[in-house]
Parts: sequence; C-alpha cells; structure tokens
Amino acid sequence: MKVQEEILGCFDAWNRALQSGDPGEVAKLYAADAILLPTVSNAVRHNFAEIRDYFAHFMESHPSGRIDEPNVRVYGDLAINSGVYTFSFPDKSPIQGRFTFVYRKNGQRWEIVEHHSSRMPE
Repeated sequence: MKVQEEILGCFDAWNRALQSGDPGEVAKLYAADAILLPTVSNAVRHNFAEIRDYFAHFMESHPSGRIDEPNVRVYGDLAINSGVYTFSFPDKSPIQGRFTFVYRKNGQRWEIVEHHSSRMPE
C-alpha cells in the first residue's frame, strides 16, 4: 500500500472512531504531545484529556465526516493531509470545513500530532 493511501486510511479510522460514540477512541489516535485546534471550540487542546473532552461534546451531535478534497504530502516519517471535509448530522444541515492533519509514524502506526479544523468562511 502506498503511503498516501495509508494517510487517507487514517481519516477513515478517525471517522469510524468518531462514530463509535466513545471519545476515548478518537483521542487515542492522537500522539501524547498532539495539538488540536478544533472547529467548534475556542480552546486549543494540548493533551489526551483535553482532546477527549472536546470530542465528548462534539460527538453528542453524532457527526459523520467525509473528505471532499484531500491533499496528501509525505516527508519521511511525517505526513500532512489538508483540504476540505464535510460533516453530516442527523438533525441539522451539513457543515463544510477546512482541515489539516499532520501525522507522525510511531513504530507501525501513523498518529495525529497536529489537527486544525475550521468552518468555511462563506
């Protein structure tokens, strides 16, 4: 499998964890020193507990994501996927946003070290 496909698969795993209903499942995909700049919170999240807390609240609306435009670049044991994604919710309109995931290869798996997400400005 090409590394670009592995990185795209990382989003699929993240999205499945998001739909699991368990914020710990999402948070464990992030490195211990990861930073999350979330879509619907003004607080920067710096560690597992803070990242888990963000997803505990975000997951209450039962989101499901899909990437509309991926842009994967790989630099050795670092990879970046940035672009546009859309979240669907059972009880409200979809929300499109911009994202950047930065991954680091840690042994056999890619982990998220940086995640920035923001709503589209228009």
